[in-house]
Amino acid sequence: MAYRREIAVIALMAVLIVGVWQLVSRVDNVHSTAETQFVIDAIHDAALTCYAVEGAYPQSVEYLRANYGLAYDQDRYHVTYDAFASNQMPEIYVTEDVSGS
Repeated sequence: MAYRREIAVIALMAVLIVGVWQLVSRVDNVHSTAETQFVIDAIHDAALTCYAVEGAYPQSVEYLRANYGLAYDQDRYHVTYDAFASNQMPEIYVTEDVSGS
């Protein structure tokens, strides 16, 4: 009987460890998604500010960094900024580099 009880306790501990690991993984994923959205929002807001001040959307993220104080971790986030017309909001895509390089 004691043998079965030990197996049940070990199995319960394994289930709990796997559950906690999955929970931490989900929380980390939500946090990462929120940070990526924050970068998108910052670029969007800087582009809108540029449009309000200059009457045209900027052609590059570099322009926003140089003239509007936009800052984000360029090693961590890859930004695709597609400005196709000076009077239309550019398409902004941000992906996070999860490799750490």
